[in-house]
Amino acid sequence: MSLEKIYGVHAVEALLRHHPKRVKQVWLAEGRSEPRVQALVELATQNKVAIGQAERREMDVWVEGVHQGVVADVSPSQVWGEAMLDELLDRTEGAPLLLVLDGVTDPHNLGACLRSADAAGALAVIVPKDKSATLTPAVRKVACGAAEVIPLVAVTNLARTLEKLQQRGLWVVGTAGEAEVSIYDQDLTGPTILIMGAEGKGMRRLTREHCDYLVKLPMAGSVSSLNVSVATGVCLFEALRQRSVKPATKKP
Repeated sequence: MSLEKIYGVHAVEALLRHHPKRVKQVWLAEGRSEPRVQALVELATQNKVAIGQAERREMDVWVEGVHQGVVADVSPSQVWGEAMLDELLDRTEGAPLLLVLDGVTDPHNLGACLRSADAAGALAVIVPKDKSATLTPAVRKVACGAAEVIPLVAVTNLARTLEKLQQRGLWVVGTAGEAEVSIYDQDLTGPTILIMGAEGKGMRRLTREHCDYLVKLPMAGSVSSLNVSVATGVCLFEALRQRSVKPATKKP
């Protein structure tokens, strides 16, 4: 089984905390000895993970991105299958919040969305298998550990998945610039699926047709839209705000 390289202090630390058996070796740049690196070394030692040293210029060749002098050899990334959604929902108490990214292909945007989804208490992030970013070292780096905690679920047919989730009692809320209702006026306290479309194109037609509600982010400046990861963070934390001040509602 081939290994992949994960880089960055937060991403490697998260793997050691949540999935230590996947980590085969941790590499540190020569001369790195500050407290947060020492904490990472202690964590690796506790989990009996080998630690090695390498020159920074050698590590620069290993990965594309800012590795912060920390790289790990790990078993391949795990993306959840569609069947796992039912299991997740079955064991979830309260009103679940799911994030759907419809056509988001940039790995940095996916990483940022995973980070926001975890911080806002989302149950999982759902993406279509085709024409979508997936878990890569770059995604894990940007996610700052969230990729090791929140499930990323790749589905073959997004429209069919939304239909099944609606049958389970979840409301589908899609974002669209031309919508008449503001995200701040939409009730997000019940079982909710929040859909964010690709930058520029927005949601695909079939995805849009499965939405129960369409909402927009009100814009006060000269720009007409936000980066998808920024917009996702705003919407997710509006859901979190509502849920923190109002009891969750259930779909009738």
